[in-house]
Amino acid sequence: MSATDSSIALAKAAAQAASDKLAQDIVAIDVSARLAITDIFLVASASNERQVNAIVDGVEEALSEVDRKPIRREGRREGRWVLLDFGDIVVHVQHEEDRIFYALERLYNDSPLIELGLSAPVSGPVDQ
Repeated sequence: MSATDSSIALAKAAAQAASDKLAQDIVAIDVSARLAITDIFLVASASNERQVNAIVDGVEEALSEVDRKPIRREGRREGRWVLLDFGDIVVHVQHEEDRIFYALERLYNDSPLIELGLSAPVSGPVDQ
């Protein structure tokens, strides 16, 4: 079994929102064959707690525009690893140190990655 088209579309919207908030190393993993509870893990990282929370805000705002709200949210207070459970997808926004330490992608390294086709961030520094 593989992720549904609607899950992939939702993951791409979340990934673009994270990218627009300058998230780093954004990866979408199709976990549908291994987990019955969700189709996709979207993993992104940031260099500090404030940036983690900004990315989380951006993802929530973007997905609320398509009438999707998280079923569950964990880790917001600490700003080190925030989990947003949207049912079809689970978004993990991690501080880069925690991402290296926990190596979530390594746990699912036999699961296929989903091509996100991200465009350049719409809000970021302008190259001079």
